[in-house]
Amino acid sequence: MSKQKQQRIAVVTGATSGIGLATLQGLASEGHCLIGVARNAKKAEVTRQAVLAQHPGAHLTFLLADLSSQTQIRTLAEAIEKTINLWGFNHLDTLVNDAGAVTSWFTLTEDGYELQFAVNHLAPFLLTHALLPLLQAAPQGRVITVSSASHRNTRMHWKDVMLRKSYGTLRAYKQSKLANVLFTLEFNRQQGPDGSVKAYAVDPGLVQTGIGAKGTSGFVSWFWTNRSKHGVSPAIAAETIIYLASRAELPYTNAAYFKQCHPIAPSRYAQKEEPAARLWALSEKLCGLNTLENNG
Repeated sequence: MSKQKQQRIAVVTGATSGIGLATLQGLASEGHCLIGVARNAKKAEVTRQAVLAQHPGAHLTFLLADLSSQTQIRTLAEAIEKTINLWGFNHLDTLVNDAGAVTSWFTLTEDGYELQFAVNHLAPFLLTHALLPLLQAAPQGRVITVSSASHRNTRMHWKDVMLRKSYGTLRAYKQSKLANVLFTLEFNRQQGPDGSVKAYAVDPGLVQTGIGAKGTSGFVSWFWTNRSKHGVSPAIAAETIIYLASRAELPYTNAAYFKQCHPIAPSRYAQKEEPAARLWALSEKLCGLNTLENNG
């Protein structure tokens, strides 16, 4: 493709359904060059064709990765950089961390971590870290992570973060969504007020998606399915993400938690620096980043 000076590039995880798909459609209408991330090749191609049907001139490709695997996340980051370079660019404007997991039963990933914590938090943490040089090369790099109002009225379970002794679907989900907000705010603290990359966490509200029914069964599946029927469409939920990714200048300088295109305050616990710094250090350890940097 021809290199355009003002062309914006975005990566969207969880891009084959729900909010991720709606985000792709919206960013395509805004003229972004898009890299969607999916686990299934057939679903990726169906999604690509669906986006192109609505936006024939859209520049969209898909890369495959299972975000529960840190090895695959690192390979994905390398593939993203190669793709962007082939397009004639050396930067990434926006990373949208939308992929999520919900499961009824305690499940360990290949890295030995609880699945919801791994996919919902560690995957965005590691992918953001791996893509940070590309984001820093953009005029205004942005990291947008889909969180939830479920982060409220919960705490990090420091004595058993993986919930090996006390697993519950909602307990694990709420902790992972809290981790999204803690990560977002700590990222901005570490980048500093003059950093070129800003992180945002988005509360999409109750949404009509199937995330809660994919890895669940019995009452949990029934509960998520019936509750989601009362939610907004994925297109409405994605509006805030599209807004944050597309606006050249955002009027809210210090805001980092958004709902319906406006900043709101996250929970008091999520705003505390101590748990955020503690989670950051733990996440680095669980992702092997300190070891990699020390050996690098």
